[in-house]
Amino acid sequence: MEMFYYLVFAGLAVVVAVMELSKSNKDRINTSSAFNSFKNNYLVVYSLMMAGDWLQGPYVYYLYTTYGFSKGEIGHLFIAGFGSSMLFGTIVGSLADKQGRKRACVTYCITYILSCITKHSPQYNVLMLGRVLGGIATSLLFSAFESWLVAEHNKRGFEQQWLSVTFSKAIFLGNGLVAIVAGLFGNLLVDTLALGPVAPFDAASCFLAIGMSIILCTWSENYGDPSESKDLLTQFRGAAAAISSDEKVALLGAIQSLFEGSMYTFVFLWTPALSPNDEEIPHGFIFATFMMASMMGSSLASRLMARSSTRVESYMQIVFVVSSASLMLPIITAFLVPPSKVKGGGISFSGCLQLLGFCTFEACVGLFWPSIMKMRSQYIPEEARSTIMNFFRIPLNIFVCIVLYNVNAFPITFMFGMCSFFLLVASVLQRRLMFLADKTKDWNPMSKARDVEEEPLNISD
Repeated sequence: MEMFYYLVFAGLAVVVAVMELSKSNKDRINTSSAFNSFKNNYLVVYSLMMAGDWLQGPYVYYLYTTYGFSKGEIGHLFIAGFGSSMLFGTIVGSLADKQGRKRACVTYCITYILSCITKHSPQYNVLMLGRVLGGIATSLLFSAFESWLVAEHNKRGFEQQWLSVTFSKAIFLGNGLVAIVAGLFGNLLVDTLALGPVAPFDAASCFLAIGMSIILCTWSENYGDPSESKDLLTQFRGAAAAISSDEKVALLGAIQSLFEGSMYTFVFLWTPALSPNDEEIPHGFIFATFMMASMMGSSLASRLMARSSTRVESYMQIVFVVSSASLMLPIITAFLVPPSKVKGGGISFSGCLQLLGFCTFEACVGLFWPSIMKMRSQYIPEEARSTIMNFFRIPLNIFVCIVLYNVNAFPITFMFGMCSFFLLVASVLQRRLMFLADKTKDWNPMSKARDVEEEPLNISD
């Protein structure tokens, strides 16, 4: 069965290579040498930060099982991480603005390194502390770095259009290529070199320390706009008012929460789904395969968004339906394929089918990220963007915590069925969003004039 892993990975790699190499010069944006130097510095730091994050992903669940914890206990550890992210995620953006974005990025490195150190202890309370620290770090990762980049980009007087170049490169490298290399490197450390499941966490600490050194030596400090220095209650009131006054914003938040909630639940479930009888599976290699599928989805998204005739609101309906169908495979195989009673060994036939479905879901994840970013840029008001985005993460984290808290109460097929249902609901809400967008477009005659006069911005560089 080892050949199956290589064939899936190689097939996805060929598809991604063909899609990237076939891009034309029309997908490129001409920039200055000063901007390229700034961009490359940020990409190096961001890639190191993501390497520190991605190295841990495939081995968190596995490490906890080697310490002898049950699925329910592991679920509680995951809840601590998501709960911590929920509590701190609502205020971390404001703290970064007031105390400094560079300082917040350094805090991310220190916090995540401490979280990695706790993985050496088999004590449940120590591991719980590590999950809390990891939740804080996650909040900083998805707010502080982007805030620093945007402020520094504008401070240096670069063209606004060039910001999309940095974002697109960061997604392709940090969320794609780096994730794949991290998965393969983790597999090398754990399986080939037999250094144990804690080795990837030590490697992550090293990458984070290197990135922190570059930040301290090359980054300047920047702060938020003093006019935006509002207390937390005022920020929430403004976000709630924006959501309640515009149904499109509310729909976008619901869609994001439903998809990301299903995605984070999948992160918890894929390991036990592929190894129900303690089959030996190469966690790092499978993770790399998932990331290759995600890169394929991101590459496809950039092409779709480059076409003026293709609308994000339209094709995302299909993406949600396909992702829903892909997570139904564990349920289908449970009914059609007789379960294996043999403990250990390689991946089963049903596991192979599920792996193909999971790769399809990861391709949908790759489509989702750049597409949801584009829709957020269209519908979320700029004056309350960060607050509203943090507001969206509250129901997301509550949803994931509830699911993980009750993970032992329901069979794994039920959990996948619930995620599949939520993705179908996301497709219905996406259709409603498209209807409202069309209605607004038809009502505003100037929108048609802009469609003719303006060319769509390509982010495929």
